[in-house]
Amino acid sequence: MNEIERRRTFAIVSHPDAGKTTLTEKLLLFGGQIQVAGAVKSNKIKKTATSDWMDIEKQRGISVSTSVMEFDYKDYKVNILDTPGHQDFAEDTFRTLTAVDSVIIVIDSAKGVEAQTRKLMTVCRMRKTPVIVFINKMDREGRDPFDLLDEVEEELQISVRPLSWPINQGQRFKGVYNIYEQKLNLFTPSKQTVTEKVEVDINSAQLDEQVGESDAAKLREDLELVDGVYSEFNVEDYLAGELAPVFFGSALNNFGVQELLDCFVEIAPSPRSTKAEERDVKPEEPKFTGFIFKITANIDPNHRSCTAFCKVCSGKFVRNAPYLHVRQGKTVRFSSPTQFMAQRKSTIEEAYPGDIIGLPDNGIFKIGDTLTEGELLHFRGLPSFSPEMFKYIENADPMKTKQLNKGIEQLMDEGVAQLFVNQFNNRKIIGTVGQLQFEVIQYRLENEYNALCKWEPANLYKACWIESDDEQLLDNFKKRKYQYMAKDREGRDVFLADSNYVLQMAQHDFEHIKFHFTSEF
Repeated sequence: MNEIERRRTFAIVSHPDAGKTTLTEKLLLFGGQIQVAGAVKSNKIKKTATSDWMDIEKQRGISVSTSVMEFDYKDYKVNILDTPGHQDFAEDTFRTLTAVDSVIIVIDSAKGVEAQTRKLMTVCRMRKTPVIVFINKMDREGRDPFDLLDEVEEELQISVRPLSWPINQGQRFKGVYNIYEQKLNLFTPSKQTVTEKVEVDINSAQLDEQVGESDAAKLREDLELVDGVYSEFNVEDYLAGELAPVFFGSALNNFGVQELLDCFVEIAPSPRSTKAEERDVKPEEPKFTGFIFKITANIDPNHRSCTAFCKVCSGKFVRNAPYLHVRQGKTVRFSSPTQFMAQRKSTIEEAYPGDIIGLPDNGIFKIGDTLTEGELLHFRGLPSFSPEMFKYIENADPMKTKQLNKGIEQLMDEGVAQLFVNQFNNRKIIGTVGQLQFEVIQYRLENEYNALCKWEPANLYKACWIESDDEQLLDNFKKRKYQYMAKDREGRDVFLADSNYVLQMAQHDFEHIKFHFTSEF
């Protein structure tokens, strides 16, 4: 129970460029995992961010894949998942949200709530995940804090309660007053060191000395307003996912980050029960259960291997112990389970609920697989969306056919994109949610598998999985739509409609066939 109580597993999410990866770096700095924080984009600092370890991430300054990092802070064990903000990789982020107990949402003070943040919040609402909001970039000119809070309440449909308050912003930014601890933090811009805290009574003359008379007067006014407008902070409401505490700061200049972390480890939930199809699985149960929510190829470029990320839901995971792989009905053992610091990893002997472990995968895992000590459980709710962009993938170097096929297979296992084989001409079609994924696939095939591919346009509108109780009817449909029928990697029938009109007509003409737009049905 002690081990479960001290675990904090959370994801950092936001719109691209709001500062997720920078915030992750600073949290690792406080956790003592790194000595110098790297920058995501900077000409002066040559060290790149720890969580952006793929080559393509370093070049573009964006996160492409979720990375997992863990560290100890005070008496707690913290597991962070830094997710991609770019909408083209949203599926990776949605899946990650199924494996965490709480979420920190980062918002840019100048831009406010953006499209991608809204989508991610919808997923948190569905799952009732507790949320903390961090308003970043206070050292740049931005919008009025009260306007920002109103926008967060309106757009994300959640009540807020500020636990720290900024004194001015941009050039005139002097620091934040920590409402939660009732201390004043003065701002000195520094990317590597930590700022000082001053204990100060809000109504004393000492405050005027520290920040100047006009700013002190404004701060008192603002704090009165905050107490008047927002109800008292209540941990129960936060844990129920109804109230979001808000912090202000600047992740780049290391400001306001420690306050966020101190409050977070105190109030954030320890691992909760996980819903399986059969029943609810509680973390304190004695028997081990876990599920695979992500697969990554080539974490170590010297070894062509895949790693499956497993979230421990209950019991205790022990190295070399026999576990049941539910989908295959086989018993498996793991001699080298690992824990992560982005790309660096170390072998572990045991893991507890809330931990995320890497299991070596030689092709036995799929996303959504369950491991147990013998009970037949199925954890659901890891969606795979219907792709919206399609291209034919062609081999650009006939000598490297084997490498290309291996590369496509491993990258499709990661769930970054989906592969369909057209039944009419046997050509391979790759479907993705966004354009950027085609570039990433091409780049990784070339750099990790030494295979060249070229893309050809496929004029398709949508992929839908079809099923029907009437075999005869299904056969008729397949014959009529022969040119547009494909199989996915599971061998299921997929109808590739080339326009919305064709899709609507098909649904109208064949009323007894079910059309599915996600692969979970």
